[in-house]
Amino acid sequence: MTHLEEYLKREQVEYRRIIHSRAYTAQKTAAYAHISGKEIAKTVMIKIDGRLCMAVIPASGSLDTRALKEASGAKEVRLATEPEFKDNFPDCEVGAMPPFGNLYNMDVFVSTELTQDPFISFNACNHSELIQISYKNYQRLVNPVVLDITYHPIIHN
Repeated sequence: MTHLEEYLKREQVEYRRIIHSRAYTAQKTAAYAHISGKEIAKTVMIKIDGRLCMAVIPASGSLDTRALKEASGAKEVRLATEPEFKDNFPDCEVGAMPPFGNLYNMDVFVSTELTQDPFISFNACNHSELIQISYKNYQRLVNPVVLDITYHPIIHN
């Protein structure tokens, strides 16, 4: 049992485990799990003024670092490199961190788009399972800063 699952059980949060084919991108995970990319949260590791933080956005979108910088009042916001964050998640496969910065002593910024769904689904510390909980429980447990930080790139065919 992962640190996350122990936490959810201790907090008496109902959750659903969704097993899917191994996937390394949030969009592929959505396809394999048969869930809309708007309903799957991807955790993007960022550095805000040198501090490691999490940005949580829909799988179907991209992180708007400029909007995050403006909204947070930071001097610098950038994507974190894998070597900068991988050791912070000893119970997770690299790139499969759940959006629970509170369990890893990190601030969490969540996209307003994710607050509009009754449920939130996210990696369960590996690349072949998702956990789904109510967004209300996620908000209560993590207490993230909610900001408009997602953009949807226009794809030209």
